[in-house]
Amino acid sequence: MSQPRTIDTLLAQYSESHLNPTNEVIHFICVPIIVFTLLGLLWAAHPLLAVTVTLASLVYYFKLSKPFAVGMLMMSTLMLALLAALPDKAILPLSLAIFVLAWIGQFIGHKIEGKKPSFFDDLRFLLIGPLFVLGFLYRRLKLAY
Repeated sequence: MSQPRTIDTLLAQYSESHLNPTNEVIHFICVPIIVFTLLGLLWAAHPLLAVTVTLASLVYYFKLSKPFAVGMLMMSTLMLALLAALPDKAILPLSLAIFVLAWIGQFIGHKIEGKKPSFFDDLRFLLIGPLFVLGFLYRRLKLAY
């Protein structure tokens, strides 16, 4: 019997605190928003910082799953392009406000779920959340990851 892949183990662990359908919907909305606004906060500090953090996360994703890394590359490229198109002065206040609101949404979801966020146990789950959402899309499109 072969060992489960690291990505499968991490997604299974992450899923344990995301079983409530309402919490799942909240995560499907808030996680991409958090990624975008986090990139926005980094972009506001310096665009190269946002790109560097994106590339570092893609290295991690590539080690976990090449198909997920490709999906995250496409998503983050779109997000960075959108940030590049926004007026510089709007990025910081917009990102900060929406970042806070999205995290409030996440904690409401976990209150509904009755379980604490996974990243309280392991910070890696901050990077697994986007893959949890992307995994849902991949399963719908019948794409392997």
